Amino acid sequence: MLILHCPHCDRMVDETDLHAGGEAHVKRFGPGSQAEEFENYLFMRENPKGVHFERWRHVYGCGKWFLAARNTATLEVYGTYSAQTTEPPQAIRDAISAKQPGWSWGTFQ
Repeated sequence: MLILHCPHCDRMVDETDLHAGGEAHVKRFGPGSQAEEFENYLFMRENPKGVHFERWRHVYGCGKWFLAARNTATLEVYGTYSAQTTEPPQAIRDAISAKQPGWSWGTFQ
């Protein structure tokens, strides 16, 4: 079972208290954007086997959104952080690099 730390209410909660919200750090495109950019925003997502950044909502707790870095193959959680953050905190990137030498994803390393 997946257990995550909610950074807002400072509680460890299992996946039955959470709702998955898809990939984190997705650049959003809306009205006025090119058709291809909007199509990619709607339909194209990373689906890696390994390190992945995801959005989660603490539905049966504080109700707030947060982001999690975890390994999709092992369910290892590297950390969670506020959804208002534009990139993973350095401590989480360091934790990933320590466990996954040579790891890189997009602009995060």
